[in-house]
Amino acid sequence: MKFLTLPSKQPLKAGLIAACMLIVVASTVFLLNIRSLYSAIPDLNESTGFEISAGSSLSLVVNELNLAGVIQHPQLFKLLALWRGVDDQIKVGEYNLQPGLTPAALLEKMVEGDTIQYRLTLVEGWTFKQALEAIWSSDKIEVQLQSFSAPQLSELLGIDYQNPEGQLFPDTYFYSAGTSDIEIIRRAHTRLQQILSTAWETRLGALPFDDAYQALILASIIEKESALGSDRGQISGVFIRRLELGMRLQSDPTVIYGMGENYTGDIRRSDLLADTDYNTYRIAGLPPTPIALAGLESITASLNPVASDYLYFVARGDGSHEFSISLSEHNDAVNRYQRQSVRQ
Repeated sequence: MKFLTLPSKQPLKAGLIAACMLIVVASTVFLLNIRSLYSAIPDLNESTGFEISAGSSLSLVVNELNLAGVIQHPQLFKLLALWRGVDDQIKVGEYNLQPGLTPAALLEKMVEGDTIQYRLTLVEGWTFKQALEAIWSSDKIEVQLQSFSAPQLSELLGIDYQNPEGQLFPDTYFYSAGTSDIEIIRRAHTRLQQILSTAWETRLGALPFDDAYQALILASIIEKESALGSDRGQISGVFIRRLELGMRLQSDPTVIYGMGENYTGDIRRSDLLADTDYNTYRIAGLPPTPIALAGLESITASLNPVASDYLYFVARGDGSHEFSISLSEHNDAVNRYQRQSVRQ
């Protein structure tokens, strides 16, 4: 009788065991790699800067981080981004990577745009040109506006006036590397619109303004006339009463603005007689545009003047002003504080 010999089960069993071991090893390696995404980056021993440029893809960013020794498992990092659905949400900017940072936290940092922030301050009383020059000289700003004319800047900001003077709010702004000058001026303009709108809606009493823009013009004059906040309400009151009575504002800062680059530090009598749109010794009412960036105190003062009978004021030389009701009182004050007749 012939018996069939079945093949031994030992090789099959051995192969199965080997396959299982490979699966276990591979799973262990994978889990260890996954775990590394939530462990501190080993080679990040000191604060390190890393910048993501505009137009960079996730793959490009991850490859650069891998070459820099920050990301050890680039494919796994990409899978994490895909799994979280943030592979197209990496923000442009300059990042500060601190020791203890994990790859998963780094991904979150880049998605949130937690970039290094730079500081820029636009100062009350600056002209629009001075503000632009300060923006252009700031670190990490992308300059795009140097060839723009005044009307083009107005169009960019969506305003109806050919001269954008005074259309930025003086404040401190924070920005990340690569922010454009366009973005900064739009933020400063939006901030101004918000503040001016609120001030206009909460103004007190009837005022000689057709709209909030005229209030901004007066606010800019108040800004240039006084460095002392407590005097601004009184200065506003003088100008408001002059407007109501049909008197000329006779404000030196408006004359200076109209002189432009011809101003060298002194106002001559011929300058007071010059026919310019900003010479309030010659024109009635307000000049056509603001003359500077007006701060919150000046905007508030323009819409909330202090009630009094004053029609004149002169600087004492210490930042404060002497206010007068009559021209004779004013001339006496001028003689005391300036030894020359500035406002008649």
